[in-house]
Amino acid sequence: MLIHVNQEDRQFHLTNGQISYIFHVMKNGQLGHLYYGKALRNRDDFSHLQVYDVPTGATTHVYADDPAFGLETLRQEYPAYGNSDFREPAISVSKTTANHVPHFTYDSYQLLDGKPRLEGLPATYTEEQHEASTLQITLKDEFLQAELLLNYTIFRDKPAITRSASLKNLGTGELVIDRFMGASLDLPDKDFTMIHLAGTWSRERHVKERKLETGIQSIFSLRGVSSHHHNPFLALQRPEATEHTGEVYGFNFIYSSNFLMQIEVDHYDMARLTVGIHPFGFKWNLKPQASFQSPEVVMVYSDQGLNGMSQAFHTLYREHLIQGQWKKAVRPILINNWEATYFDFNEEKLVEIAKSASQLGIELLVLDDGWFGKRNDDTSSLGDWHVDLNKLPNGLESLAMKITETGMKFGLWFEPEMISPNSELFREHPDWAVGIPGQHYTLGRNQLVLDFSRPEIVDYLYEKMSAIIKQTNLAYIKWDMNRNITEAFSQKLAVHEQGEFFHRYILGVYALYDRLTSEFPNVLFESCAGGGGRFDPGMMYYAPQAWTSDDTDAIERLKIQYGTSFAYPVYSMGSHVSAVPNHQTLRTTPLQTRANTAYFGTFGYELDPVKLTEEERIEIKEQVAFYKQHRELIRDGHFYRLLSPFSKNETAWMVVSQDQSEALIGWYKVLATPNPKKQQTLRLSGITASNMYKVAGSERTYYGDELMNVGLPLPTEFNGVNGGSAERGGDFQSQVFYLQQIEG
Repeated sequence: MLIHVNQEDRQFHLTNGQISYIFHVMKNGQLGHLYYGKALRNRDDFSHLQVYDVPTGATTHVYADDPAFGLETLRQEYPAYGNSDFREPAISVSKTTANHVPHFTYDSYQLLDGKPRLEGLPATYTEEQHEASTLQITLKDEFLQAELLLNYTIFRDKPAITRSASLKNLGTGELVIDRFMGASLDLPDKDFTMIHLAGTWSRERHVKERKLETGIQSIFSLRGVSSHHHNPFLALQRPEATEHTGEVYGFNFIYSSNFLMQIEVDHYDMARLTVGIHPFGFKWNLKPQASFQSPEVVMVYSDQGLNGMSQAFHTLYREHLIQGQWKKAVRPILINNWEATYFDFNEEKLVEIAKSASQLGIELLVLDDGWFGKRNDDTSSLGDWHVDLNKLPNGLESLAMKITETGMKFGLWFEPEMISPNSELFREHPDWAVGIPGQHYTLGRNQLVLDFSRPEIVDYLYEKMSAIIKQTNLAYIKWDMNRNITEAFSQKLAVHEQGEFFHRYILGVYALYDRLTSEFPNVLFESCAGGGGRFDPGMMYYAPQAWTSDDTDAIERLKIQYGTSFAYPVYSMGSHVSAVPNHQTLRTTPLQTRANTAYFGTFGYELDPVKLTEEERIEIKEQVAFYKQHRELIRDGHFYRLLSPFSKNETAWMVVSQDQSEALIGWYKVLATPNPKKQQTLRLSGITASNMYKVAGSERTYYGDELMNVGLPLPTEFNGVNGGSAERGGDFQSQVFYLQQIEG
């Protein structure tokens, strides 16, 4: 049993032996939070976990005869503002005809095997009912004539709980929702470090840390996407916790638009976490008998440090978020023509690239931007999804056939959410662009945004894209989104409905993704938003991999991929080897280091194979063969971070098979050290202490405990005088080691 209910005391305990989540119904009918963390054994009564009988000075209280019962000092499950709780609430809703302080009180509960889907929204799921259990709590506000449903799902064998909320209007008049969080969690203290992932274009998801302090600390996006700048992920780390030990709580929002994740520390040092759609600019008009569903919040707990938290996310997403065949299917090694040709290509050039790449063992050619309309630069033609016959006079079908004849699969780039002012589509439908009629339209990359809140526009894109998929037998789509949303106004929504625009927009994006992935389950979708501007679990539900960043520089990617791994599986990261000098940093790094970084992802190339030297072709052939040999391990294994690029000159990580019989280790050193120390080792993690292991290419053997406590010896580094015996040296060094268990 995963969910225990004490009906007499109205207490609820979700537990699976790894975690416990406990709450109850308080004397005023609202829900009080009791505990979340490491699993507790079940008992009849947990009410002692919340103290009610100690009055505090200068606080309000709900009952005249009970000065100790004040919401200002109590931990709650889904708080509202105005009934003596002065912290920011989870919900704010009102009638259009009367003022009211929301007061949702307990009505009933329901237990479900498995996990219900969230209509129109991405969310975790179960394939078998025994994989999870769901508790649904119904609360009602009689004055509002509204029903609030709180969903809690606990997975059987994972330290993970998901939460969401929905609100139904039971009355005859409209309700207005101003704030509706997916989850709220009141923690008893502020003794945490808050960790989040911040950045901008070309340096996404850098790890940032700050101690919780009195007041509000938050991350958010108001850009219409989850953004390059703040990822919808947050972790709370206890002071004694490390990468591999101690308590960490992780939170991730399955949503791809405006969001807010904030922690408010009050005057008693209690910490309230709220996660949901950003309330700024949000106002939802809830019609009679209609419901509004929040996106889902994923909560994981780890007593094995930050890495334990990450593995909980990774396993959950691999098994219960990524859909269909792509949970287990091998992803093709691809080559993208963008940095090889940009807009300057023709059929002959593309076929030449395909032939050359096929000889290297590469499996898929992706034709990037520039194949449609009159798209010779980034100033025109978005929305005109028909082939440019000046570049490809024989059409896409002919090109696709010639690509497949080389032994390669064929993929295409689309940017379906965008429209160029200089396009046939804009001249025909100027009202389809997001913006306020008669006012200035802000451009981003010389383009505007299509109004995906309108079903007819989504239908138009579906017809265009599905026809091309069928025509070319596409194997892959890169779905890009190269600008944020400004002048957020839909010409099809009334003035009082404009607060619904952002959410309706992303629902339109999800709807198009859902239609295409359902009709074409064999097409691999990769999400992209100017690189990693929409790398979030909402997109991962439809597209099992995302372009991690437009920055392909191997050294910058160490930080980007390290940070991304805090929440997202390695096999969801688009990671490619590109030409040098790098097009984003002008840095020149060894081909070996570029591949050694890119191996820990979906792997591919962004260069012109025709221009490679014979030595480079031999090396790339070996890289491709190496990745093919180990990609199932990278897909299914457990990822361990060993050395952080944010604190050291070295970075290291490893992937260990689930049975701990093999591992792939990546080690990287950015700058050379003059006269380095004589013996250098790298401590490993996650392998079996008593197993005997051998490193490929060496006859030396090690027990697992040696490798984890003493370390794996690194090749001898150049020290200025040992040139004859040095095995490595200089800037931008890297090594990849394959470790395999042997009979001891």
